[in-house]
Amino acid sequence: MENHANSYVSACPVGCNTTLEDTAIQLAEGVLRRCTACGQLLSSASEARYTETMAQFNAADFNAPQGRELERRQAVARTRLARIATLLGKTPGNMHVVDVGCSRGQFVAAAIAAGYRAEGVEPAPRIAEAARADGVPVRSGLLEEQHFADSSLDALTLFEVIEHLRTPLPLLAECRRVLKPGGILLISTGNAASWTAAAMGAHWDYLDMERDGGHISFYNPRSMAKLAATAGFEVARIDTARVKFHDKENTPRWCYALGKLAAEILNLPARLSGRGHDMLAYLRKPSAG
Repeated sequence: MENHANSYVSACPVGCNTTLEDTAIQLAEGVLRRCTACGQLLSSASEARYTETMAQFNAADFNAPQGRELERRQAVARTRLARIATLLGKTPGNMHVVDVGCSRGQFVAAAIAAGYRAEGVEPAPRIAEAARADGVPVRSGLLEEQHFADSSLDALTLFEVIEHLRTPLPLLAECRRVLKPGGILLISTGNAASWTAAAMGAHWDYLDMERDGGHISFYNPRSMAKLAATAGFEVARIDTARVKFHDKENTPRWCYALGKLAAEILNLPARLSGRGHDMLAYLRKPSAG
């Protein structure tokens, strides 16, 4: 068994008081570990490695999509906002939405364009300033530092944030505090129980800290539901989508084409069975909370 004395993550972030076991997946940072209670997968990266890779999120050129990619993200944002509005039973003009870890604020901008009252919170100072320079209302710092009033927000979003957190429960506690009773918290992250993760193993790009800095904690629908319950949320729905078996950059063209065809055939079964590699968790603050 590998020595994990220097690992940044030393316990299950979901709150399980149980042991972590080594998996057969070996990464550059060490062997990937698993919580024996909820199946959460955890990086063996040191704090120094974690801090080093997180620096990319404050780079001046980070997350600046253009053209078709920007249009795609705007369409995705509209779909997610519509789902939140449906769950809340509200119209855009009657909703206050805050995107936490909003980067350059593309989701916030799409929400405002669709008629929502929206703003962002971003801890990386250079990126937050870049968002404001583009006219997007983005606050600098952590959510806990913004001092929103109790029960004041209709919805919060955490897109590709929670996998970076060694201890997510304090953030979720703050989310619960500022949400109105019945309010929605939407979390997006990778699904470690997906067919993609099973097929690609150590080659699943979501595990690559060089490519996706700071990824140290990998959820599945079961561990996400347990995290929600521990934080005092109800699960409104958990959706998963998409399958892939190869990275285009590192795969022969013929092999990639076959893998892409197989993935397209499996997209619907993956969605229906919770085995897609993109996971969206819609969590609700109890109406009595």
